[in-house]
Amino acid sequence: MTLTHDNPSKPGWNPYSLDHDAQELVIQNRDKENVLNESHKMRMAVSYGLERFWGEHLRLLSERTSQEKGRYWKSVWDKLATILETAEIKLPNDKVTSNLPDRTKDEKKKKQEDESRKIQAMAARIWQMPIEDQRVALMVLTQFCDALVWWTQRYKTRNSNSFQED
Repeated sequence: MTLTHDNPSKPGWNPYSLDHDAQELVIQNRDKENVLNESHKMRMAVSYGLERFWGEHLRLLSERTSQEKGRYWKSVWDKLATILETAEIKLPNDKVTSNLPDRTKDEKKKKQEDESRKIQAMAARIWQMPIEDQRVALMVLTQFCDALVWWTQRYKTRNSNSFQED
């Protein structure tokens, strides 16, 4: 646990790790085509709330051509959960994929229903967070996304953006 500088006995959150964590995620994803452009979309999505931000990775993962983008969104959520633990805030981060088999049509239907239940439960857990924790999480996510955008602008490559050759 990180201690605040003004009161070493009071646990708190160290704001300097946001920048480092953002830099790390951008570097990990800089060679993936068009993935870093998601940083800008993430920053805009924060204003829609935690549940909508979290759900965006599911939409992207369901699109065959956007799976890397979906993994990037999920990695940002995972890192946010880790960061908030430092401030003793529990951000829901349940696994929503089903382990049920999907060989037959009936099995596929049951698997999809299982995942739908898990998604619904996860969304409910986010909405049930104490309002103070939701506000802190949104503030931290906003700053984290600002840092992602900053590092994206510094580290993007031709492959990580949709640059066109002139």
